[in-house]
Amino acid sequence: MNPIQPQAARWLALALALVLVLVLVLVLVLVGATLTAHAALKEGDPAPDFQATASLAGKSFGYSLADALKRGPVVVYFYPAAFTSGCSIQAHTFAENADKFVAVGASIVGVSLDPIARLNEFSADPQSCAGKIPVASDADGRIAKAYELVVSDTPAGRKDNHGQEIAHGRAERTTFIVTPDGKVAATVGGLAPDANVHTALEAVQKITAPHKP
Repeated sequence: MNPIQPQAARWLALALALVLVLVLVLVLVLVGATLTAHAALKEGDPAPDFQATASLAGKSFGYSLADALKRGPVVVYFYPAAFTSGCSIQAHTFAENADKFVAVGASIVGVSLDPIARLNEFSADPQSCAGKIPVASDADGRIAKAYELVVSDTPAGRKDNHGQEIAHGRAERTTFIVTPDGKVAATVGGLAPDANVHTALEAVQKITAPHKP
């Protein structure tokens, strides 16, 4: 037997083992990313209560989820940053459909890590909230993390559509339907901004629809 053959076989076995290790690592990374992306609270989970400074039509006020739930279901929607393309589309779509949510007794509140000064502008902007829906400031990401959402850093130098640098973290775009009993009735994530709103509306309408005997 050629003495080179056993050596080549050993190298081939080592190479195959290395490939298998790399594949295993890649699988673990992908599984971990999937679990992280779907770590948000699910249907039936208790919805953490929160109080925050919010803004409606350019004016700040104290918002309480517990108080809002006394009046009916609440759509709590988290979004990355004010005045970015997707977030403005989502806010404007909520504003355009606000009456439909009100018609089934539900209210809406947006939550982001934006400072309240920025949200005063966003809440009044006719192309965004249009003065129809309140948005709350979760500056330290505490509320988003309580809902088990991923909060990531914004890349340095990233600016919004008005040319202002985004100097805060970003929560993943996820919407929760919270019922007056303090439970999550539905979680909406992984959708385009406008589709997120329409899916949330369908979920609220289903939840509030009269149950037939």
